[in-house]
Amino acid sequence: MQQQAEDLIKVLKSKGLRVTPQRFSVYANLLTRYDHPTADQILSDLNQQAPTSSQATVYSALQALREVGLVREVLLEEGVCRYDANVDRHHHFRCRCCGAIKDIPWDAFERVNLNRLPPGMQAESYEVTVHGVCDRCQ
Repeated sequence: MQQQAEDLIKVLKSKGLRVTPQRFSVYANLLTRYDHPTADQILSDLNQQAPTSSQATVYSALQALREVGLVREVLLEEGVCRYDANVDRHHHFRCRCCGAIKDIPWDAFERVNLNRLPPGMQAESYEVTVHGVCDRCQ
């Protein structure tokens, strides 16, 4: 456990972030999750241990982590911002019944030809979101 904490501190420092208890706990929490939580879900999770985090603190930590590329925002439903510590290129599957979100490997789909966009559009990146029913809900 001590080695994991030291490794986490090294990663934060390598990105030029000051290591605060809040940033450390938010990032550590995200690294253990695969459910793409919202900021409120992270706050609730952190405050189960000891109610010391505020919503503003969690949002601030998430923003700092996102700005240095340790966390990414995932927008899979209107008006809901989720967070993912897996910053490697990948796609997502979202179950329309239970709302579960799963990662899909990047190479699961053929490469999209971004050169075929209409004139005047210049793509910077893309990501596929598959909507359907997961195996638990079928």
